[in-house]
Amino acid sequence: MRDFTFYNPTRVEFGQGKENKIGAYMAEYGVKKVLLVYGSERIKKDGLYDKVIQSLGEQRIEYVTLGGIKSNPVISKAREGVALAKENGIDAVLAVGGGSVLDTAKVIAAGAVYDGDVWDLCSYRKMPDSALKLFDILTLSATGSEMNSSAVITNEETTEKFGFSSPVAFPTVSVINPELQATVSPNYLAYSSVDILSHCMDLYFTASYIPEFTANHIENIIKTVIRTTDTLRAQPENYEARSEFAWAAAQALNRSTFAGVEGNRYDSHLIEHSLSALYDVPHGAGLAVVYPAWTRWHMSANQARYKQFARNIFGLETAEAGIEALTNWFTHIGAPITLEQIQVGSEQIEEIADHIYSTMEMARMQTMYSKDILVELLHQMK
Repeated sequence: MRDFTFYNPTRVEFGQGKENKIGAYMAEYGVKKVLLVYGSERIKKDGLYDKVIQSLGEQRIEYVTLGGIKSNPVISKAREGVALAKENGIDAVLAVGGGSVLDTAKVIAAGAVYDGDVWDLCSYRKMPDSALKLFDILTLSATGSEMNSSAVITNEETTEKFGFSSPVAFPTVSVINPELQATVSPNYLAYSSVDILSHCMDLYFTASYIPEFTANHIENIIKTVIRTTDTLRAQPENYEARSEFAWAAAQALNRSTFAGVEGNRYDSHLIEHSLSALYDVPHGAGLAVVYPAWTRWHMSANQARYKQFARNIFGLETAEAGIEALTNWFTHIGAPITLEQIQVGSEQIEEIADHIYSTMEMARMQTMYSKDILVELLHQMK
């Protein structure tokens, strides 16, 4: 293994009914007044909101609310949250929702203690060096944000989709009750599955070196997600499958898959971010479109790893067969695999390529991903 530092201070409270104790968990850390951030009104209809409010009240924790976080979170909403936090003397942020809500809460937590515009922290002008304490109750496993220090958000005015990764953005306590995810729609189960797999596969396919232990860990996450997704499509309330799915999602991006690894990148994410920034495509859906074309293009750069993937994940012998099996599985679970399926036309390819190229320039990857290569890749996604 190559030398590495592993740091993850997030406390995870995993299991049934744990959301009822969120007030007690927050009280342990001296929280007095919280900004409660959530997405749709669904948490009120299903009773989760009332449970949270009751738990906060039992600990005499005051709260201010910010709802309406969308699935591709936007900086305007985070700015609204920062203003609320500053105006109301908030000392912690509680996210109740999936990765989009969590990422927004992370941006708010950092922006609440920053004097400038919070977009500075997301656009690489300044790295967050402090933040309010962050807590969360997860209702959708996909991004791994419940156990990592990263956040991604879109500036809807500039169509830039950026973010940050900072030790101050780790959640203090993450509550994961798999029962809260039993009503996730089939579409979002598919998108979540693809997102989790891509966190693993980007690293797995691009790394110049992966120790066997870490490769086995990554492959186990991938196989677990495929197996449990197939189970959950037929049995949405299967608690065992839902539990393993949720924990695999957290493991996929809590940096355990980085241990001893060298030379990894997140290419497919950089490409997909343009689709979701420009056309508000669900992130997982965009990744499902990107992946078949990108893996076929990238396969020659790491042929042995792709063969290992085909053999260990699908029991097949060739790299090409592994990619085909992955693509077929995306279709099987209802994920889109073409631009047409996400209502993006061929006439928009030049615009998308320009957008991706600007991101690659910022990542200093423009030599690898020239405009011509990006156009070629996008045509393969039609």
